[in-house]
Amino acid sequence: MYSAADQEWMSKALEQAQHSLYLSNPNPRVGCVIVREGKMIAQGHTQQVGGPHAEIQALADLRTKGLSAEGATVYVTLEPCSHTGRTPPCVDALIAAKPAKVYIAMQDPNPLVAGRGIERLKAAGIEVYCGLLEQEAEVLNRGFISRMTRGLPWVRLKIAASLDGKTALGNGQSQWITGPTARKDGHHWRAQACAIVTGVGTIKEDDPLLNVREVATQRQPWKVIVDSKLETPSSAKILKNLGGAQVIIMCGKLDSKEQQQKAAIFREQGIEVTEMPNTQGKVDLPKMFAYLAQEREMNEIHVEAGFKLNGSMLREYCVDELLLYYAPFFIGDGIGMANIAPLSHLDQRQDWQIIDQDVLGKDMRLRLIRADSKI
Repeated sequence: MYSAADQEWMSKALEQAQHSLYLSNPNPRVGCVIVREGKMIAQGHTQQVGGPHAEIQALADLRTKGLSAEGATVYVTLEPCSHTGRTPPCVDALIAAKPAKVYIAMQDPNPLVAGRGIERLKAAGIEVYCGLLEQEAEVLNRGFISRMTRGLPWVRLKIAASLDGKTALGNGQSQWITGPTARKDGHHWRAQACAIVTGVGTIKEDDPLLNVREVATQRQPWKVIVDSKLETPSSAKILKNLGGAQVIIMCGKLDSKEQQQKAAIFREQGIEVTEMPNTQGKVDLPKMFAYLAQEREMNEIHVEAGFKLNGSMLREYCVDELLLYYAPFFIGDGIGMANIAPLSHLDQRQDWQIIDQDVLGKDMRLRLIRADSKI
């Protein structure tokens, strides 16, 4: 159904979408190219939220060259939006531009679109083809698909460990287990997330910044601290130098007057403090992630936490992807990856599927998704 040239041009559109990787949240990462007589005449990718989408950028690129899209072929990695959100519908602009054909990698999972953009293009007499390099487009937007179809973000848990699965010495020392190449790669994954989640234990023990420093980005992810008893120090580095990001502290039930006063001080500083207790008085993790997706429009969450919070998230099936860095040495008696109780039967295990592996300097990186993942 699709020619080699069609696949090549959609690949170019996917390359454009990669430029939105650190940029477009909470909007999906979308790329667009416009082709006439076997030559690309314009290209574009989705900008920061509130800015132009990929199709609008490509049409603007055309105008700067004094060219027209009439009779041309458009390749776009996601169905053009057909509703008014922060920007007008892209489908209107495409219809007005009068291309002969539009190739779309995947249908938009947003219920406000979900095929309506395709139907409007067809009704305008434009030939529409959907499904070209669909899987590649879906992988690029797992978080957006997850939020639209499950009401949950795509949650990635990052862990750096020795060959025997230890994340720190017994005394807590962990800097640095992996080398600079692996650490820079970790910042690449931070940069594409809507938020970085950590636990108060990590804040108190390591006092990390948890921002993006090793790769160039125009947008810093939000910070989310899981802190049942509101023990986050007001002097914590994670609360400073936010670069336009915001901080959310997720708590259990704040019963004491001291806790309530501390929460009030944080709120005066612009830090959100939200009580979200489970039956044990700790943070309700599944509810927290649903809140981040549905109320805060977060697509992709990057977790860098400690042994206890890692275990809680895994036990409660909150994690969709594992991002594991292994350094080529053994630690022996130290702190493990996650606080998981011993299994009594192998059929109690969570199964994971390796989707990617790479060597970064002296270290190895593995990426895995849950074996039962539907995204």
